[in-house]
Amino acid sequence: MPLALLVLFVCVPVLELYVIWQVGGAIGILPTLGVLVLDSVLGTLLMRSQGRAAWRRFNEAIGAGRVPARAVIDGALVILGGAFLLTPGFVTDLLGLALLIPPSRSVVRRMLVRHFAGGMVAPVPAEPPGQGPLPFGMSDNRPAGNPRDPRGSDVDGTATEIDPRRQQP
Repeated sequence: MPLALLVLFVCVPVLELYVIWQVGGAIGILPTLGVLVLDSVLGTLLMRSQGRAAWRRFNEAIGAGRVPARAVIDGALVILGGAFLLTPGFVTDLLGLALLIPPSRSVVRRMLVRHFAGGMVAPVPAEPPGQGPLPFGMSDNRPAGNPRDPRGSDVDGTATEIDPRRQQP
């Protein structure tokens, strides 16, 4: 982790300054500043359109009862790409552009999923058929009441009223 922070906070800015210096020497200071401002504006517009598309896919997945994993990852990558584009510099602009363009973003998404997939698996306890939770939006027409109670909706129990003024934090 300390090496990643060193790269992030020291090496990337030095590299950005070097590239800006080289581009400024080749085309001049004002054109270099103009290109940096222009790519930030265009990046903002691209981020907005791609963010809307990711949001639309998220809502479609939720509406269809699917887990919106792909849309969530795409949304996070779009936000990261937008942050890179708003950061002044040509190297971060190229990284941001790669995260905002759908074909390259899908490559990055596949790499991330492949890298983190092993750590995202959670064991699910085995439950008797018909008694476990159902996927979002699904129904098996269980009777009203406690869905895990095989006897139906009647449950024996005792209730005790507690005075909230007498409770201590």
